Amino acid sequence: MLVHSFPPIIRANARVLVLGSMPGTASLEKHQYYGHPRNHFWPILYGLLGRTPDAEYEKRIAFAQDRGVALWDVIGSCEREGSLDANIRNAEPNDLAGLHALYPAIECLAFNGNKAYDTFKKHFGGKPIWNDLQLLKLPSSSPIPNNRMRTTADRIEAWRILLPFLNS
Repeated sequence: MLVHSFPPIIRANARVLVLGSMPGTASLEKHQYYGHPRNHFWPILYGLLGRTPDAEYEKRIAFAQDRGVALWDVIGSCEREGSLDANIRNAEPNDLAGLHALYPAIECLAFNGNKAYDTFKKHFGGKPIWNDLQLLKLPSSSPIPNNRMRTTADRIEAWRILLPFLNS
């Protein structure tokens, strides 16, 4: 099945662009970034600042934007059955260079998981446009546990590297 990512959520004050691979089925159905109820992204972002996530999606988006966080995906479209990154085929990237040109305040690209990072490196790696940006490969916020990341607390600790880029 052919799936498409969402448009970016970004403001002029964005300092960090969090890049996922492709929204999962639950997120696509809800038309929300990190819309699966067990995804750790919103608890991570809020938890970095000692807060509990707002229930309303619009408030979560405003919280992210107020802190200089933008959201998008490395992949613009792909073929995928289900939600697993392992099932992604024929990935076509989003225009990350074009977005960066429109929002030059971005200082950091934060990759939410291996697939986002690996896809970026495949399509954009080695291009000088990225030389002045911090490229951070972070553990996935997916609800699927792994050997190193089992809880939200584990992920918050790993994502603390973003704190210098967040507006408090």
